Amino acid sequence: MGCVLSQLAAKFAFFPPSPPTYQVKKCDNGKLTVLSSSSTPAPVADDPSLDVLLIDNRRGNKIVGFYLRNPYARLTVLYSHGNAADLGQLYDLFVQLKVNLRVNLMGYDYSGYGASTGKPSESNTYADIEAVYQCLQTEYGVSQEDLILYGQSVGSGPTLHLAAKLPRLRGVVLHSGILSGLRVLCHVKFSFCYDIYQNINKIRKVKCPVLVIHGTDDDVVNWLHGNGLWKMAREPYEPLWIKGGGHCNLELYPDYIRHLCKFVSEMENTTTAIRLKRIRQSLGLPARSNGNSVTSEKCYAAGGRSRFVVGNRNGQNAGWVVPAAASNVQSGDVVTPTKQEQYEI
Repeated sequence: MGCVLSQLAAKFAFFPPSPPTYQVKKCDNGKLTVLSSSSTPAPVADDPSLDVLLIDNRRGNKIVGFYLRNPYARLTVLYSHGNAADLGQLYDLFVQLKVNLRVNLMGYDYSGYGASTGKPSESNTYADIEAVYQCLQTEYGVSQEDLILYGQSVGSGPTLHLAAKLPRLRGVVLHSGILSGLRVLCHVKFSFCYDIYQNINKIRKVKCPVLVIHGTDDDVVNWLHGNGLWKMAREPYEPLWIKGGGHCNLELYPDYIRHLCKFVSEMENTTTAIRLKRIRQSLGLPARSNGNSVTSEKCYAAGGRSRFVVGNRNGQNAGWVVPAAASNVQSGDVVTPTKQEQYEI
């Protein structure tokens, strides 16, 4: 019975446009370009801000990605779309988000969507987003500290899967997100091991600010899903409940882009010190002392990780770390860690 329900939930989870709205072609110069395969206009071939990518995932599928550059961007958005669209239909939205939010944006098609190979499944979408994130790291130098994950509807599944694994993400946006697959299909109130996209369990593992956007009149994924995700987030951001909004039209409301701009702006201005302060507050740890004396104590992480020297002020843990190689710093010195050095709480 459980297997049948799981297969049923998966069947209703994926509706890739058929035929796909675009095709990918390799040009004479070796670069990939996009051609229209339907009445939907294809992205402009000579758009200098657009990179068309083919990314290999660990399950042997080739994933199509659209990377849009913004020369004024400080952050990058990794966008996981809903279950009934592909990149050809989303290009115009991506351009608007890139410009209005002042971000770089990476969108991708799941296995079996658009020109991506393979078949859509929960496990494939997890492999897809992991491969796209690795591409952002290796090809564009994007670190998790400068990344916002954005998941719409079913896209909230791979988004929270990756977010739960990245402790230093800048932020997460859940747009018409789901608590789980069976909770959408059967309106159950309990968790089952055969359920798909169990976001209800993963949201608690996300350690960055989470913005939830949901329409109050959503007749596909009830507003209670969004409200539940927001209530369970460890660091919930002010939610956006769009009055009268449905499942596929929230982008048409002025509050949508206005609230997103506010969120991205605040994420841009959130420093490591602010993040550490918020984490300390959420853990109920004492506030930092204002003393000036600095001592250091050696700390060795398990599992062969790098050694750090933990900064202390007047004997109190100050909530920040200094690389062990810089353990001779004096009071008032500013230490900039290398890219490889990790901040952990």
